[in-house]
Amino acid sequence: MLKLRTRPVGNTDLRLSTLGFGAAPLGGLFDAVDDTEAAQTLAAALTGGMRYVDTAPFYGFGLSERRVGDQLRGKDIQISTKVGRLLAPGAASDPAAMGWPDALPFHPVYDYSYDGIIRSFEDSLQRLGLDHVDILYVHDIGEMTHGPDNHLHFKDLEQSGYRALDELRRSGRVKAIGLGVNETQACLDALNIGDWDVFLLAGRYTLLEQEPLDDLFPECAARGVSIVVGGPFNSGILVGGDTWNYGAAPDHILTRVRELSDICKSFDVPLPAAALQFPLGHQLVCSVIPGLRNRAELSDTIGWLTCAVPDELWRDLKDHDLLHPAAPIPSMLPFTEVTS
Repeated sequence: MLKLRTRPVGNTDLRLSTLGFGAAPLGGLFDAVDDTEAAQTLAAALTGGMRYVDTAPFYGFGLSERRVGDQLRGKDIQISTKVGRLLAPGAASDPAAMGWPDALPFHPVYDYSYDGIIRSFEDSLQRLGLDHVDILYVHDIGEMTHGPDNHLHFKDLEQSGYRALDELRRSGRVKAIGLGVNETQACLDALNIGDWDVFLLAGRYTLLEQEPLDDLFPECAARGVSIVVGGPFNSGILVGGDTWNYGAAPDHILTRVRELSDICKSFDVPLPAAALQFPLGHQLVCSVIPGLRNRAELSDTIGWLTCAVPDELWRDLKDHDLLHPAAPIPSMLPFTEVTS
């Protein structure tokens, strides 16, 4: 039986399994997932040792939260969800264009204010069927999502929204607070307005990209903020796909991926195995959470985590300037242990 090791979250008493479950696909991200497959995939994740699942109201406009709650309620597991979007009754005009072809009949409304965050949190508890969650993230605040209007949303978070998060943490209704975003600048900005425990950073600290080593990670280390790495496969490009940042991969990314793949092949290591394990080499990273939509993807992912990756592979990547020179490399298989 596989047992996933755990790592602490910031300065809290919370610990997360090194491999977690990103539940956006269970909301039907880009393609519908039926209820049976969603339930069986979550059940198999528990059997496989996963003890951390991340969801959000945005994922299927409530569908992911409902599925996560129905399957995991009462289980020994850590759950995170997010705030920043309220779900209003009435279907979106084109949910498929927003990535959710099988969404529930709601539409998202941005709200990062005190009242919006409290209401979003309480609505999530209703959908999950829980009285608390372990981590509450502020979802998709930043220019990548909001463009020039971001300063208005950030002002709401700074002036009142953060107070709501801090009150929820002090009350014990959540154990940790943070951001769930795809950009480092949003996290750097947030460090100036509050005391955070963990940032869920998707797609920015991966085998393909390590820019946070230059700015965000040193700041987080100084303040005791942990990192959960989402999107370790950079939207699919590191697992055999052709998308990066949720769109078509440009030529320079395709070239770099081929170079990474060639070196992995020379060591007989699947590229996804190196991509999944690499972020866990950094002491700030407490969990890596790929998005998983079915049992086949789950099985592949567990196999990649347990694949032996020799230290020579990481050194070879650095020698070819394919890794940041300061990137910590993981020792062979520090993430799992086999128990009888």
